[in-house]
Amino acid sequence: MNEDGATSVPRGGKEITFSLADLPDVREFAAALARRGGMTEERVGDFLVALNEVTTNAVTHGATKARLRVWYDTGDLVVDVHDEGRHWVLDGVPGHKPPGEHATSGMGLWVARLLSRSLNVRTGDSGTTVIMRFTL
Repeated sequence: MNEDGATSVPRGGKEITFSLADLPDVREFAAALARRGGMTEERVGDFLVALNEVTTNAVTHGATKARLRVWYDTGDLVVDVHDEGRHWVLDGVPGHKPPGEHATSGMGLWVARLLSRSLNVRTGDSGTTVIMRFTL
């Protein structure tokens, strides 16, 4: 881990910093890396839905700027989304409980967990990091 509490990008990984207005570029950046790694178009669609949920959360609930790191690891595409939001009090394991029947928010991490191979959330004094793995 580095000083912001997030993992560092392994050799060959890519990193970008983004804001809400940059989300279309973030999706394009990540989709290109997923395809380059061999992910099928059908899986790229699911990957982008999950990524969009997490990156949107980062810049709407966490901070105005966030960082995305992407790398390949043993047949997986790994993404690490970090923001400086420190005011999140976790209630259970994020993304494990579906939103209520009439919920109008709170679906992002649940959807991302369903579409990814794994999803882990860490939050603390250095901000919040969500790490997802997707099979290539």
